[in-house]
Amino acid sequence: MSKKRGLSLEEKREQMLQIFYESQDFYLLKELEKMGPKKGVISQSVKDVVQSLVDDDLVLKDKIGTSVYFWSLPSCAGNQLRSTYNKLESDLSSSKKRYMELVEQRDNLRRGREDSEEREAALEELKAVELHHKKLKEELAAYADSDPAALEAMKDAIDVAHSAANRWTDNIFTLQQWCSTTFPQAKEQLEHMYREVGITEDFEYLQ
Repeated sequence: MSKKRGLSLEEKREQMLQIFYESQDFYLLKELEKMGPKKGVISQSVKDVVQSLVDDDLVLKDKIGTSVYFWSLPSCAGNQLRSTYNKLESDLSSSKKRYMELVEQRDNLRRGREDSEEREAALEELKAVELHHKKLKEELAAYADSDPAALEAMKDAIDVAHSAANRWTDNIFTLQQWCSTTFPQAKEQLEHMYREVGITEDFEYLQ
């Protein structure tokens, strides 16, 4: 036997509205939570359903003393529908106006661009110029390595790298000297460590 299908949110909203319409009375939330299951809306979801109706102005609420009351009359739904209808009418009118403006703009742009031998010739000339420009850019890129500015920048980068390498070489020699002075008894171990990290006898400054 298949399980009974639960109500959708819209169906729950309709059922909760029926509670208000049938009685046209004021209710506390806890009262609605008791009445909801009779309409197929479980008490745990009543709060969210009622709040969605409040958000859509289909149910009104007000605080009286320390209690919050909810109510709704059939006229509330009618007013909401009329408000929605008026807004849709306004949006439709604005959309139609914008459509006419775009049609007029399109027609204005088309003027002077009608197909003709002169226009076709101009387009062909434009295409040829674009192809020539592309070819020149490709040739220019091929000679980029010979650009004086690029060569000068490369030279500057080499000088910086050269200076940095010699500076680190100087630091290594200084560290070796310090190790030899501080740990003279570990000379063999230090020399073995130097060889492991690539510091051999031919290690020298870059010229």
